[in-house]
Amino acid sequence: MPSKLTTDLLDVLDTLAGGVHAGFRPAHAHGVMYSGMFAPTPEAATLTRAPHAVRESTPVTVRFSVSAGVPTIAENDAKGSSPQGMAIRFHLADHVHTDIVAHSHNGFAARTGEEFLEFLRAVAASGPGSPEPPPIAAFLASHPAAKAFAEAPKPIPKSYASQKYFAMTAFQFTNAGGQSQFGRFQIRPHAAIEVLTAEEAAKKPTDFLSAEFSQRLAQSPVKFDVMVQLAEPTDDVTDATKVWPESRKQLKLGTVTITARVDELAPEQRKVIFDPVPRVDGIDSAGDPLTAVRSEIYLLSGRRRRTSGKIE
Repeated sequence: MPSKLTTDLLDVLDTLAGGVHAGFRPAHAHGVMYSGMFAPTPEAATLTRAPHAVRESTPVTVRFSVSAGVPTIAENDAKGSSPQGMAIRFHLADHVHTDIVAHSHNGFAARTGEEFLEFLRAVAASGPGSPEPPPIAAFLASHPAAKAFAEAPKPIPKSYASQKYFAMTAFQFTNAGGQSQFGRFQIRPHAAIEVLTAEEAAKKPTDFLSAEFSQRLAQSPVKFDVMVQLAEPTDDVTDATKVWPESRKQLKLGTVTITARVDELAPEQRKVIFDPVPRVDGIDSAGDPLTAVRSEIYLLSGRRRRTSGKIE
C-alpha cells in the first residue's frame, strides 16, 4: 500500500496540473523518447561494479521532458517548461534495468518528502483569488533553500542537447574491491551549452525542443557524458538542497550516444516507469529521504498511468 505522504503528493501534483490527465505522468507529462547506447570509460570500474560500468556497451532509452504535469504544455511556456527533465534507462537484461532521473537545475526545493508536500501545497494555494500575501510567500520566507530554488534562473534551453542535467540525490558507489564513494550524477552535453532569452523563447514554436532534437539527430548522433561528482567528507550526501562546490572532483562514468527516436506510444515504451532508486549492485541510495519518496510516487503514478485505459 502506498503511504499517505505519497498519495498526498500525487493529489497536490494533480491539483497543480489542473486535474488528472489520464495516461500521463503527474509531472513532466510532455516528453519524447529516444534510443541509443552507453559506453563506459575505463575509470568507471574504479568507482562501481554495476554491470553497465564494466561492459563494453549497454542499450539505453532516454526521455526528455518539460516540467509541468500538463501534457499539452508548450515547450516554450515561461512557467511550465523549466526545469527540463532527462531520464536514462540502462537495459541490463530482459526486464532488468537501472535508471538515472535528472533535471536541468542543480539542487532541489525541499529536504524531505514532507517539506516538498508543504511547498507544493503552498504553491497550489497561491493562485488567483488567494489571500495576500499568498501562502507561498510565507513558506519561502521560512525555507531559504526553497526560496533559493524558486528564485534561481531556469532559462529555457536552445535544445534538449544544449544543457546539463543533474540527478538531485546522492548515491553510494561501490567497486569490485568493496571500496565505496558517495557522489551525484551529472549529465553533460557534448554540444555547447546554450539557453534562450525570454524574448527568444516566446518566439519559438510550441514544440520547438522536440523538433530541434529530431533535426539535430538527423544530422548525427547526439552525445552526453555521464559524470559523477564525488563528495568530500564535509559534503552532506543526504540533503538534495545542498549544492556541492564545482571544485569537487568529477569522474566520467561513460558516454550516452542517442541514435534514434522511439515511438513512445509503443506498448513497451508506454509501460516505462523510471525509478530514482538504482536497484543495481554497485550503486545504492546514500540515504537521502527524497530518493525513496520519489521512487514511491513514480511507482504509484506509473501504475495509475498503466491502468487508466489511455497510456501516453
